[in-house]
Amino acid sequence: MKRIFVLFIIILPVVLHAQDKVTLDGYVKELFMYYTPEQSIPGLDLDHLTTNTIHNRLNFRYYANDQITVAIDMRNRLMSGNLVREFPGYQSTVDVDNGFVNLSTVPFSGNSWFMHSMIDRAYFDWMKGNWQVRVGRQRINWGINLVWNPNDVFNSFSYFDFDYEERPGTDALRVQYYTGMTSSAELVYKLGENANEMALAGLFRFSQWDYDIQLMGGWVGQDMVIGGGWAGDIYGGGFRGEITQFIPREKDSGSETATVASISGDYTFSNSLYIHASVLYNSHGKTGKAGGFDPFFNNDLSAKYLSFAKYALFGQVSYPITPLLGSNITGIINPSDGSFYFGPAFTYSILNNLEFMLTGQLFFGEEGSEFGDIGQLLFARLKWSF
Repeated sequence: MKRIFVLFIIILPVVLHAQDKVTLDGYVKELFMYYTPEQSIPGLDLDHLTTNTIHNRLNFRYYANDQITVAIDMRNRLMSGNLVREFPGYQSTVDVDNGFVNLSTVPFSGNSWFMHSMIDRAYFDWMKGNWQVRVGRQRINWGINLVWNPNDVFNSFSYFDFDYEERPGTDALRVQYYTGMTSSAELVYKLGENANEMALAGLFRFSQWDYDIQLMGGWVGQDMVIGGGWAGDIYGGGFRGEITQFIPREKDSGSETATVASISGDYTFSNSLYIHASVLYNSHGKTGKAGGFDPFFNNDLSAKYLSFAKYALFGQVSYPITPLLGSNITGIINPSDGSFYFGPAFTYSILNNLEFMLTGQLFFGEEGSEFGDIGQLLFARLKWSF
């Protein structure tokens, strides 16, 4: 928490003397979750768990001039419910910062509640001509697909974490050079306490045959990586793909060689009906009962381990029922063990900046399968943006 105070003390004089160069926006959300586990919880006389989260986000920008921008974004969450009370370890899974500098803290807590604050963006950006240099905590998005991103080696995220639209950040130095209107080269150095936490990788983007293509490679943690991706269309429908090869840097590191690839297609009809399908392949995934997925305590997600299964299939259909009411249905199937996820969602626009959402994350399958031991989660969310 002291680091957070120091950052605001540093920027406060700037804000006071240059208010015309400052912007501040964000949102406030109320998210309620009702969870019915697939199996009874040992030692607890409960058939369901609940959480209520009041989530505030602040996005601060200081535009010093046409070339220099300073950004600091912060999320504050007040979380309560019997999940917090019955599982004291849940707080420690929320209070996690995988960056080089720990900007996560729990300043206040009680028996069945706690407040979590985190700065997930804090960077200095400089642009001049074809050059752009950004240093600090930032989002480095190398992914192309909409669900699974094997190329996103710096900021992997879980598809099921729908309430974190901004995605995690990385403490890094990023240098970009724009070689043309649709082409660029960049180099990223990620800070770490040792070689297995550091990364140095490059990416080159260009356009060819009406497709956006990228090639990437370098050193990421315990592995050397090489890969690429594309984005284009076939008869008006989106067509995207990514593939990354992971090769251990050292034979005795405990890491393993792996190939991770995903392909997706999507199409929007004239009546605004939208369909989307995607396939994921993990060479190191399981073909039997995959087991092990945990919606609350899984912090080990990476581009190398996007799924426990060797194969995964995704499907989505969305349609605006009225201009204010939208519907969306998604599903993920593990074809090897037969387990699957089903996610219906409805959103209603109350005002231009006020939205209500109902959604579910429903998991089914046999015991020991990837999704079979989870259960069903229901969510209600009210979001006000400013």
